[in-house]
Amino acid sequence: MTLTAIVLLLSSAQAQNWPQFRGPEANGIGSGAPPVEWNGESGKNVLWKAEIPGLGHSSPVIWGDKIFITSSVSTKGAAPLKVGLYGSIESVADEGPQKLMVYCLDRKSGKVLWEHAAYSGPLKYKRHPKSTHANPTPATDGKLLVVSFGSEGLFTYDLNGKLLWKKDLGPLDAGFYMVPDAQWGFASSPVLHDGVVVIQADVQKNSFLAAFQAATGKELWRTSRKDVPTFGTPAIVPYTAKGGPSMQVVVNGWKHTGGYDFKTGKELWMLNGGGDIPVPTPVYKDGLVLTTSAHGSDRPIYAFKTDAAGKLSKGDAGLAWTVERGGNYMQTPLIDGPLAYFCMDNGILTVYQLSNGERIYQQRLGGGGGFSSSPVAADGRLYITSEDGQTFVLALGKEFKELAKNELGETVMATPAISGGVLYIRGRNHLFAIGK
Repeated sequence: MTLTAIVLLLSSAQAQNWPQFRGPEANGIGSGAPPVEWNGESGKNVLWKAEIPGLGHSSPVIWGDKIFITSSVSTKGAAPLKVGLYGSIESVADEGPQKLMVYCLDRKSGKVLWEHAAYSGPLKYKRHPKSTHANPTPATDGKLLVVSFGSEGLFTYDLNGKLLWKKDLGPLDAGFYMVPDAQWGFASSPVLHDGVVVIQADVQKNSFLAAFQAATGKELWRTSRKDVPTFGTPAIVPYTAKGGPSMQVVVNGWKHTGGYDFKTGKELWMLNGGGDIPVPTPVYKDGLVLTTSAHGSDRPIYAFKTDAAGKLSKGDAGLAWTVERGGNYMQTPLIDGPLAYFCMDNGILTVYQLSNGERIYQQRLGGGGGFSSSPVAADGRLYITSEDGQTFVLALGKEFKELAKNELGETVMATPAISGGVLYIRGRNHLFAIGK
C-alpha cells in the first residue's frame, strides 16, 4: 500500500468518528449519506433504538465501534421535562440524589457495553425545567473519554471504562445572572484538542477558562473571565495574526466574547456586547469565526477575522461583518461551503453569505414549535430537528428546498451525530440509529 493510500485510509477512518459536540471539526458536518426519510414509531429506516435511562441533553459521541453518552438518573423516578416556547426562569424543585451516568454502547447494535456512575448523591445546584443535570457532551480522541458534570466534576476514562482521573472544578452555578436563586444547570461541553482538555466555566462567581493535560488532569493554565453565566462550548480555531500563536480558543460571551492563546490562555482579543445569555458555540470556516446570541434586547451575528487583536468594537478591522438583528438564541449555526445556516428557537431558518453576511433566504420550519437541537449536515443535506422530534431534511444551497419531514415519536433536545451514513438522534428516552 502506498503512503498516499494509507493517508487516505486514515483520513476516511477519522471522518467516520464523531468525537465531540458537533463532530470532527466541531462544524456539524458528518460522513456518508444518511436517509432522507424515516419514522421512529413504525421503524422505517431505524437500524436500532436503545433505551437511555434518566434525563440528559448531551449528544452522542462516536469513536470506532463505540458510542458514548451521559445521563442523570433520579432516585425519585422519572424526571420532569417542560419543552416548548416559554419564558420561565424558575428552577425545578429538589429532585433528590442523582446518579450521573456514563454509557458506552455498541455502534452496530445499540447494546450497552459498559456503564459507570461518575457521581452518586445530592447535587450542588438545581436545573431549569427545560434543562438536565447531564447537558455537556463528552469528548474523545480515541484514547480517552472526557466527561463533564459541572459542579460534580470532570472525569476522564479510557474507552473500556476505566477511570483515569477526576477533578473537582468547584461550584459552577450556571443560572440567571439577574436572579441568583434561578439555577439552570451547567451546559458547556469539554473540548479535547492535541492532548489538552479545555473547559469554559462562565458562572455566577469566579468565571474562568482553563486547560488540562488530558492524560493526567494536570492544570496547564487558568484565565479568569469577567462574564455572567453563559452556556456555549469553546471552539479551537487557527490564529493568523503575525507573530501570534498558531491556535486560539474562541468563546462566546456577553461581557466578553473573545479569543485566547491555546497554549497559554493569554487573551488575544475581546468584544463586549450582544445577547445577555449566550448559548451557541462559535463556528469557523475560511478565516472567519461566527458567534451569535439572541436573548435580551440585542440579537447580533458577529463575523470575526482570525487575526483579530485587542479590544474590539463595531467597525474595527477585526470584525469582517455584523448583522444586528439576525442572531439566534439556542442553536449553534452551521457553515457549509459559502453559506451559513441559522435556525432560531421558533423554527425560522435564515441563510447568510459567509463572506459578507448578505441574507440569502429566510423560511419558517413547521408551525412555530420550539427548536433547541443544532442543525447537522451530510451528503448535501441539512437536518434540523424540533423539540417535538420532527426532523426537517433540506437541500443545502441558496434556494429553500424541503426534501422530507420525519417523525421520531419522542422529544428531542440534543444535537444529533452523523457517522458513516447513520444519523444518531437522542430522544427523550432512547438513542436512535437512523440508516438505510
